[in-house]
Formats: sequence, structure tokens, C-alpha cells
Amino acid sequence: QVQLVESGGGLVQAGGSLRLSCAVSGIGFIIGSMGWYRQAPGKQRELVASDVIGGTTNYADSVKGRFTISRDSAGRTVWLQMNSLRAEDTAVYYCNVRRSIPPRDYWGQGTQVTVSS
Repeated sequence: QVQLVESGGGLVQAGGSLRLSCAVSGIGFIIGSMGWYRQAPGKQRELVASDVIGGTTNYADSVKGRFTISRDSAGRTVWLQMNSLRAEDTAVYYCNVRRSIPPRDYWGQGTQVTVSS
């Protein structure tokens, strides 16, 4: 059974930093990508950053230059380093693993990030 467990969320002042972690277990397939999404109240879930295995990393325009995604070589942990946080970064952040064949998304339970201005 695939499990994704996020940690590292919390309350931080604007301009501060947080590092999110996602521990992945139960993977028995080829991973296409690992990434982070977020959902703010009243808004749709949106991509924050993704790491395509063997490919490129992608970032939302709003976080470029401030957030960095990384993972271990085994694909068992993925991190999101968030610097220069803004109030508009407040959201629930979800870890995502995308299976290549057949395509399927797996999600963590989410971790709350609150940035006070």
C-alpha cells in the first residue's frame, strides 16, 4: 500500500522559511514524478513544484526563486524548501507521487502552512 506522509508545516512570519518533508513507502512501480501541490481556502489545488524523474523540475511562477524541490535518489523522500514566505503562500500543502504506467496520482494527507503578515 502506497503511503505518503508529510511533515514540517506550521506557522511562520512573512519572510521566514520552512522545509516540508514527505516520506514515501509502499512504492512498487515506476515513478514518473514527485511533487508538491497546495490548496488555499476557496481555491483549487495548484502545482507548486514537481521533479520529473530523469527530467526537469518545474515550479509555479509565484514560487520561482523562493522554493526548491529536492528528493533522495531512491525516491523515498521529497522535500520542499520554502524561503521568503509570503502571506499568499498560506495553504495546505500536499505531497504527490505520479505513477507512470498506468498513470495514477498518489497523495499525502496534507500539511498546513500559515504565513502571518
